[in-house]
Amino acid sequence: MVKNRAKIILAVISLIVSLFLINIAFAENKTFIKEYTYIAGDNDSKASSRAIALEQVKRALLEQLGTYLISETKVINFHLTKDQISTLAAGIVSAEVIEEKWDGRSYYLKAKITADPEEAAKSVDTLRNDMQKSKELEDSKKKAEEAMREVERLKKELDLVKGATNKQREYANAIKDLSTSDWFDRGLAFHKSNNFENAIDAYTKAIELNPKYAEAYYNRGSAYDDLGNYDQAINDYSKAIELNPKFEVTYLLRGYAYFNLKNFQLAINDYNKAIALNPADAKAYYFRGLANGMLGNNTKSIQDFKIAARLGLTEVQKYLNSEKIEWQ
Repeated sequence: MVKNRAKIILAVISLIVSLFLINIAFAENKTFIKEYTYIAGDNDSKASSRAIALEQVKRALLEQLGTYLISETKVINFHLTKDQISTLAAGIVSAEVIEEKWDGRSYYLKAKITADPEEAAKSVDTLRNDMQKSKELEDSKKKAEEAMREVERLKKELDLVKGATNKQREYANAIKDLSTSDWFDRGLAFHKSNNFENAIDAYTKAIELNPKYAEAYYNRGSAYDDLGNYDQAINDYSKAIELNPKFEVTYLLRGYAYFNLKNFQLAINDYNKAIALNPADAKAYYFRGLANGMLGNNTKSIQDFKIAARLGLTEVQKYLNSEKIEWQ
């Protein structure tokens, strides 16, 4: 009887502890909710109305998250404006639609963002120090803002000139640009959370809307890379390079993919191109040094390591110091 009572007490204690831990887990997250109703124009469809409503509610949510992070977390120490934080936050979280209605004339949309503020602040810190990703997010936001301005301009012109097919075509393209930026941002957010499959799907949708989006190919290649699908990664990197031959980081990552496939000479060729575009890229010298070493070119390998060390790559500095190799 005493044993049974003890078991019951232990079970109750265990349940209380579990519920306490669950509450702590939920308490870590903060949810923001916004609503928006878009009144459709004569040239709007359900799809265009939804794209505009989604962009408006998404930006409102990101601004709300940015304001909260400034007031409640350490992002205030990063010397970033609220606008900059909101821009970076687009690469961390995605708006989740929780309710939407279309009656033929207006599109109502309700969406939310859920995030752990401390984790979001850490991610903002990481992104602000990643020049490539910061630039991609800034460019994506600019494209969305330009598309919204174009939407507003064309709506006014179409109200004055009914049935202007060229203006209708421009309007459809502006809506497409809005959706492209949204899918790209979603891809970055999925990618940041290591959800590579969903990231690939989002980048693919961005590419379908804009087949000349070099950054979308580059990032999809990076997601394939993270999954170990190096052949597909190389295909996407190559497409990104075709669209933007001066995209230095793409040569670096394609070289890395070739390296993983043991195509060391092709890897070196790409590292050479990366170095030609950015002679101060320490990682390009380091990776070229590794590839040269795999081919038995030890002298070239050490030369590359020395340059990487002089450019500030601390891991290489430690290695050369441990091997008593002078590099300074």
